[in-house]
Amino acid sequence: MSKPRPVSAKPLSLLLSDVFSDAYAKQGFAARELVTRWAEIAGPDIARHAEPLKIQWPRPVEGQPQEPATLVLRVEGPAALEIQHKSDVLLERVNRFFGWHAVGRLALRQAPLSRRERPARPRPPDPKEVQEVAKTLSAVEDEALKEALARLGAAIKRN
Repeated sequence: MSKPRPVSAKPLSLLLSDVFSDAYAKQGFAARELVTRWAEIAGPDIARHAEPLKIQWPRPVEGQPQEPATLVLRVEGPAALEIQHKSDVLLERVNRFFGWHAVGRLALRQAPLSRRERPARPRPPDPKEVQEVAKTLSAVEDEALKEALARLGAAIKRN
């Protein structure tokens, strides 16, 4: 009787890669990195108020060089004017990411962004609890380490 082989789990991103690639291709994105790395490409100040929707490629004309595409952005209403003023910088960043003059203009669509809510930052531990935990750390000589351990201990006690 043969011995069963161990089951190896595959990452979900590998299993769904083709599904996502097809969805992005329908929106004109040759690669999904423009969407997934948008904050790095556009910069945090622009990415906070805009996100890429699709890329519209013009139909090629025989005998003519391919014209650059139009990047369609979803932009929060109040920020649209600011992003329009920064369009030259944004186009330069996007084209630098692609490595060639792929995008020639921006089209803005004012709508709420589909951003995910970020978890709230945990509040710092109570200073009294930190002092109580620090008293129990008399064996630790390094002051910076002692303070860090006291904060960690107080945070653990709180939860």
